[in-house]
Amino acid sequence: MGVLEGKVAIVTGAGQGLGRAEALALAAEGAAVIVNDMSDRAESVTAEIVAAGGRAAANRDDVSSWVGAEKLVRAAVDGFGRLDILMCNAGIVRDRMLWNLSEAEWDDVVRVHLKGHFAPTHFAARHWREESKRTGAPVNARIIYTTSDAGLYGNIGQANYSAAKAGIVGLCFDAAKELERLGVTVNAISPRGRTPMTMGAFGETKPVAEGVFDLWAPENVAPWIVYLASDHAARITGQIFAVYGGTVRRYEPSTVLAEIEQDARWTVAGLIDAAEQLVPGLEAGAPPLPDVGIPE
Repeated sequence: MGVLEGKVAIVTGAGQGLGRAEALALAAEGAAVIVNDMSDRAESVTAEIVAAGGRAAANRDDVSSWVGAEKLVRAAVDGFGRLDILMCNAGIVRDRMLWNLSEAEWDDVVRVHLKGHFAPTHFAARHWREESKRTGAPVNARIIYTTSDAGLYGNIGQANYSAAKAGIVGLCFDAAKELERLGVTVNAISPRGRTPMTMGAFGETKPVAEGVFDLWAPENVAPWIVYLASDHAARITGQIFAVYGGTVRRYEPSTVLAEIEQDARWTVAGLIDAAEQLVPGLEAGAPPLPDVGIPE
């Protein structure tokens, strides 16, 4: 018996990379999985799960559309009788510098990532609210989002991606507060791994020699997803975790680092003198620009 026996999960963007690894891991621990991907990879991952003795169904609905997200949630409830876990992973990249980033590239990335997280959450939340009202009890469900270091810190050439991923962090915090009363936890991970979406971006994620621990394998992230989806994580909500290799880190993105205060309105001259207390090192001048590749 796996730790997710009897539960039903949705994994968006589950056709390859992190999503595939997550879907396989959830199924291996007993969950029935709706494998969502807009390509025929949804069927191939579903076949992998079934061949291993698990339960799964393929789904090609567009999670960034209102209609598609509603159909996705309905597929879980109608197909397997319930919904316990929503793992949002679908995403794309369209990397450009600000001066070359087109309106379509901005809209597409924000739509797939941010709306692609919110729309399934909306319909899952509606379902869980109805279930809680019907039974008079919390539903004990899980939502797990996928953010990125780009959303936490920014990244050159990824204004659209960084903004969308930062939005997912805000959505996580809000959803955790709103859904707590229903017995739903909401957390986000910032995974690091070699996937088709990142293969061309980070040289350090190249495959390693056989027999050597592969720090960047997407399968390294999956056990933490299983843990967060399980009953063992019922008291964890509204948290952001970085996950890669054998490492899991918890973040506090909104921590106050410094403060200046006085019992009167600040003057500009006073702020010029006091700003060093907020941002140490101002007197040393601007730091050198990072030596990174810059996309067009």
